[in-house]
Amino acid sequence: MKCGIVVFPGSNCDRDSFHILKEILGLETEWIWHKENSLKKFDLIVLPGGFSYGDYLRPGAIAKFSPIMKSIMEYAENGGKLLGICNGFQILLECGLLPGVLMRNISHAFICDTVPVRLENDQTPFTSNSSKGSVLKLPIAHADGRYFADENTLKELEDNDQVVLRYCDSSGMVASENNPNGSLTNIAGIVNKSKTICGMMPHPERQADPAWPNVDGQVIFRSLIQSS
Repeated sequence: MKCGIVVFPGSNCDRDSFHILKEILGLETEWIWHKENSLKKFDLIVLPGGFSYGDYLRPGAIAKFSPIMKSIMEYAENGGKLLGICNGFQILLECGLLPGVLMRNISHAFICDTVPVRLENDQTPFTSNSSKGSVLKLPIAHADGRYFADENTLKELEDNDQVVLRYCDSSGMVASENNPNGSLTNIAGIVNKSKTICGMMPHPERQADPAWPNVDGQVIFRSLIQSS
C-alpha cells in the first residue's frame, strides 16, 4: 500500500501521520509538497491537520487553491482513497469533495481534548476494522470543528450512511451534552457517497503508536490496509 501525505505551509500533523503510516505500520509513504502539480500512483492520500496557510480567511479556504489540489481533485474523482484529518477535513469541504461546512466551535474557544466517538458505519474502507457501535477514544484539537449542513444534506448523509463518527459518551450514548463543539447531530466524521473520501475532526494519528496506552486510532489506518 503506497501512501502520500500532502504538506501545506502551516501543516503540523504531517509528521505524525508519516510516523504512523511508515514507521509503525510499515507502509510505503511519501511527502507531497503543495506546489507539486502531478501525483504518482498512490493507494491513499492524507490531507493532515494543522493550519494550512495560517487559516487566513477561514480554515482550508486558501489551501484549496494550491497547485497540488487540481491533481488531488482528479485523484478523488477517479476513485482514489482520500483521508482528511481536522484541517484536512476543512479543505475537503472547501473543495466540495464532501458536503457541508465547519464553523467556529459553539464555545468560541479552541478545544484540545481526548473524546469518545461512536463508529456509525463499519462498511467503509476507513472503518471496516471495527464494528458499528464501537466507541473509540480519539484526540481533538480545533477551533472550527462545528459541522453544519442544511436539512436536505443531513438527510442525504443519513440515508446514504455517510456519517462514520459521532461524538458520544464512554458508553456510546449520543447526546448534546457529549458534543464538544456543537456539530449538528454530533457529527465527527463523514464520507462521500462512494465511501472513497473521508473527513474527520478527531486525530487518529495521535492515538496509534503502541508507545501510548491507547491505540484506537489504528482502527482507521488498519481499515485502510484491510481494504487495499
